[in-house]
Amino acid sequence: MALTFPLHSNPSPATDDDVARVLADPGFGDHFTDHMVVATWTHDGGWGDALVKPYGPIQLDPASAVLHYAQEIFEGLKAYRHADGSIHLFRPEANARRFQASAARMMLPKLDVDDFVTAVAELVKADARWVPGSEGERSLYLRPFMFASEVFLGVRAAQTVTFAVIASPAGPYFPGGVKPVDIWVTDTWARAGVGGTGAAKCGGNYAASLIAQYEGYEHGCSQVLFIEAADKDRVEELGGMNVFLVTADGRLVTPALTGTILEGITRDSILTVAADLGLTPEERRVTPEELFGGIADGTTVEAFSCGTAAVVTPIGGFKSADGEWRLPENGSPRTLAIRNGILDIQYGRVPDTRGWLRRVL
Repeated sequence: MALTFPLHSNPSPATDDDVARVLADPGFGDHFTDHMVVATWTHDGGWGDALVKPYGPIQLDPASAVLHYAQEIFEGLKAYRHADGSIHLFRPEANARRFQASAARMMLPKLDVDDFVTAVAELVKADARWVPGSEGERSLYLRPFMFASEVFLGVRAAQTVTFAVIASPAGPYFPGGVKPVDIWVTDTWARAGVGGTGAAKCGGNYAASLIAQYEGYEHGCSQVLFIEAADKDRVEELGGMNVFLVTADGRLVTPALTGTILEGITRDSILTVAADLGLTPEERRVTPEELFGGIADGTTVEAFSCGTAAVVTPIGGFKSADGEWRLPENGSPRTLAIRNGILDIQYGRVPDTRGWLRRVL
């Protein structure tokens, strides 16, 4: 039976002035809306107790399983206000399916795609005034998550699980304009391994990436690109984003999904629209030698990373303990064309010919 999420309104919501103040400069992940979604799963009863309730702390017993065994997953997607005032989600069903795949890998219960989408949509409806206007790439970031809330100290799949969705207004990722970033490359540290949780969107992968990311900060880099650490023979992904290369002959190359790489929704969207922009997509093994050699000999003319938060970020160069490789300072025309192409769909500036948008209000 499909879940419903009745609204229990917040008795003390933010004032209109407070909301306006936040939306004027929302940042990212700093402010949260008036409500949240919660639901509970039990081994014997399945899903229940679903509702939209006032945003607030979640009470956890110190023995809650997630605090000890990290059995949790999450998702990230956005709601966009179009020029006519309507509000849309971008490919929420794809997020729902990835949520199911992550849950299966982490031995968490399956949440139906329709229930996932309904939960997100109901929260957006309840907090529609928190969705910024369409100017300046503003949006409402949505964070569905699931965690083992059973009070039990034992290494097994939890028999009580909590699902929740929270929302946070998001400003432009590049408030001063889109600028290329530098990427640190490491084959010392790994975010995931073969047979591990790399394809699941779980917090442990991100925690594992932090030490390399902070090493990159020390070298003036914004993110870290991982080389598979065992054989050191293939490029994988960034700490929180997928990576693409653009070649001089019009190929759009990205590492193939091997079970160690997250199947990004933005990544898949870019591969789908690539042909519309005159590019030939290729998903395959990319070696470090190809990455660095292609930049050195001019085969690779642009590179970028992609994800929900930034959409597409041009890469200016790669650095590692062995040297530095700079891409041409050509303004990244194809990267920006891809970025604008995805944004135009999300904000309703071009027709949605693929049925990717889901209208909420």
